[in-house]
This record gives sequence, C-alpha cells and structure tokens, in this order.
Amino acid sequence: MANEKIDEKVNEKASGQFSEQSEGDVKNACVDARSNSMAEKVFENFLWNSRFVVLIAVVASLLTAFALFYMTSIDVYYTIAHLSHYHALDDAGRVELKALTVAHVVASVDGFLLGAIMLIFSLGLYELFISKIGPASGNTSSKILIINSLDDLKDKLAKVILMILIVMFFEQAIFLKPQEPLELLYYALAIMLVALALYFSHKAYESKH
Repeated sequence: MANEKIDEKVNEKASGQFSEQSEGDVKNACVDARSNSMAEKVFENFLWNSRFVVLIAVVASLLTAFALFYMTSIDVYYTIAHLSHYHALDDAGRVELKALTVAHVVASVDGFLLGAIMLIFSLGLYELFISKIGPASGNTSSKILIINSLDDLKDKLAKVILMILIVMFFEQAIFLKPQEPLELLYYALAIMLVALALYFSHKAYESKH
C-alpha cells in the first residue's frame, strides 16, 4: 500500500510537471505566432505603403506637362507675333512666311499633344497606384482622364502617341515636293498608311467598347 501511494504521488507530480510544460509550450507558441503575425503585418504595411514612391513619377510627369505647355505657348506667341508684318511682304515673302507659320503651328500641336501625354500619364499613375480622383468620378466630360486599369492607360497613351506621329509626319510632309512619279507614289502610300493606322486604331477602340 505504501508503494502504491508513493507511485500515485510520483505520477501526480509527473503529470503536473507535464501539464505545466504543455501550458508553457502553448504560451510560447502563441507568443511566437503573435510576433510572427506582427512582423508580417509590419512588412505587409511597408510593402503596401511603398506604392507612394509612384508620387515621384506623378509629380515629375505633371511638372513636365506644365513645362511643355509653357514652352509651346511661348512658341505660339512668337509665331503669331511674327505675323504682324505679313501684310507688308511681297508675294514670295508671304509664301515663305506662310510655310514657316504652318510648320510652327504643326510643331505647336505636337508640343501640346506631348504635354497631354504627360498629363494623362501622371493622372493614370495616381489613379492606379495611389487612389481614385474624387472629382473625376462624377465628371463625364473628361473620360480620357479616367483610368481604370493599366491596359486602359496604355490604350489612351497609344492614341495620343499615334496622333503625335501623324502630326510629325504632316510636319515633314508639308515641305515635300515630289518631282517624279515614283516620289509621288511613295507620298501617296505614306498617306494611305497613316489613314490605315487611324482606321485600325478606331476599329480596335470600337471592339473594346
């Protein structure tokens, strides 16, 4: 009987130590889980907030757009200012000044379109990575500035870039004077390719909408 009591006490003591050890292991596991969860949460918050680095590109693109609009506006001002003596020129002088003015106007259109690209790019990056622009959501008049996805931003930029290329082609084409039938054929083919580019761009837009 004495041996049995001793064995029971030993077993109770062992079970008590085991339960205490189990409770300690559970507590340690909970602490480790909480620490891992906290570290994971901090790292995930860091990753999510790292998107604000895009603000550098947003501000830089916006400033570039303003700079392009400013420079092009100054060019337009001086282009118009040079026309003040247009009436006093002879026929040859007016023809030359008219050709130069048309070239400057086309270049100004090119500059404004490039500024528009930077503006669309800036707004698109902000909406994609930072937040939706509140005033833009209720405005239906400027749909080109509303960006819903990266493909949407790419399509809008592609349209304006295509227009810039067409304007650049026109800027060079106004000074071309085909002298031979083959040169005239090349000129017509170039115009046809530009028209096809516009046609397929329009068809691609219709297929998506």
